[in-house]
Amino acid sequence: MGVKIEVFRMMLYLSFPVTMFWISNQAEYFEEYIVKRKREIFPPDEQMHRKELEDFKERMRNRKEQRLLKAMGMESEN
Repeated sequence: MGVKIEVFRMMLYLSFPVTMFWISNQAEYFEEYIVKRKREIFPPDEQMHRKELEDFKERMRNRKEQRLLKAMGMESEN
């Protein structure tokens, strides 16, 4: 009886990961679930939205540069 239980447990331990790997690598499943879900979470970029982000990043760079220049000016005076 003990050997049969151990064989069953070993089959269960081995078959579960193999089955999950096989299911997750099905092309239809990947296309249906993963790609569609990715497009929901990360929609394609819109040009206007991208332009706003680029402008924001440029303003932040300019502010940081001004702060650094101001700090360097204060250090050179001392």
